[in-house]
Amino acid sequence: MEVSAENPVPGSRQKDETGSSDLSAHAAARRYFAKFDRITGYLHKLAETHFRDAAQSAVSKGEVDCISGYLQALSNTFTALSTKYLMTGLVTKRAQAMLEIDRTDSGFPAHREVLQMANDLTQADRHINTLPEQQRIKSEIVDHILRQHTIPRPLQFALSQRIYYECLQQQQLFLAQNDPVLSWLGNNGPSRRKFLIHWAVYDSHRNLPNIYVMTVEDSGDRPLHRDDERWPLVQRHLMAQSLSTLKLLTIASGFDKDFKDLHPKSLKRIHVGPMYSNTFTSQRNDIHNILAESGGEPGQDWLLVWTSETLVSKETKNIRSGLFGSVPQEIFALDHTDAAAFDAGASDIERSLILPYRPYQALLAGQGPTLTQYKRYVVGPDESVLAGA
Repeated sequence: MEVSAENPVPGSRQKDETGSSDLSAHAAARRYFAKFDRITGYLHKLAETHFRDAAQSAVSKGEVDCISGYLQALSNTFTALSTKYLMTGLVTKRAQAMLEIDRTDSGFPAHREVLQMANDLTQADRHINTLPEQQRIKSEIVDHILRQHTIPRPLQFALSQRIYYECLQQQQLFLAQNDPVLSWLGNNGPSRRKFLIHWAVYDSHRNLPNIYVMTVEDSGDRPLHRDDERWPLVQRHLMAQSLSTLKLLTIASGFDKDFKDLHPKSLKRIHVGPMYSNTFTSQRNDIHNILAESGGEPGQDWLLVWTSETLVSKETKNIRSGLFGSVPQEIFALDHTDAAAFDAGASDIERSLILPYRPYQALLAGQGPTLTQYKRYVVGPDESVLAGA
């Protein structure tokens, strides 16, 4: 058996009472995973295109690398889920498994699906040890077909689960929480070390992957990556603050206050999604009009949003601490002329769309006036990703 493949966009429908729905038909589940298999491939190309001009500095290059790593992990997560639900609609109801997705806000799998996958990962060894080897199951499938002339669904299900648990063991996955990772970028003087810290979460409020990248200067006595006291505290602090409802200014200012010898110079948060599709999500107004223009053509009826929020420090000031002491404090740049960025506690917000050329033509024809402020990337007929007008 072969295994195949902070703001909603204006016009998206608000979440209903349950906020999610599931896919019970085999064909629908396979179409959903095939669509995301293509989209995650486009996201890799988008990351390269989006940061191409900025990739001259070491910091920007580091950002590109870690973002690409999380996108690959996200792709691996979809591959694993695709295998887990490979037999949707084909096995008995008692063994029936259905993927639950957020149809109204994100188009991505529900947060509980990613949590369950993390739980499955902790038990993968036990399942691998109790399930037969792939080759043995395949031989039994062939033997069953030759002898009984029927399709052995239970054996196919067993094979899909064997492959699923192997995938969990062998692939780097995008989990509900992906703990901070530290990279040294060099020194700014004899007592200042520069680090890139990155981490990611699958946000439970919006059912979306969020990627965080922060550059930090370290003036501590010991380098952060060798400090067994500070680094665990930093990791716990950052994960506790990784909520899409928190402003970047709140996260960065809290970090600056709690760690006197760590100085956040920039903080970036990337929301991957939502994904809208005529087939799998509910939407109205502009998005509905744009996707409807594709006529439901396979591979053309989708649109994915990519939002990048950035906060940068413009200067460092010493503020009084106690009677005679002082501590450095970062002063972050906020653009008072950009209402959206200022309200979000960010120096800059860039919202982008990636979409196939048919919906893009509808957008150019005026079908999506509320989407004109979005930077657009278009998937051409040759599968290339190009910046749109």
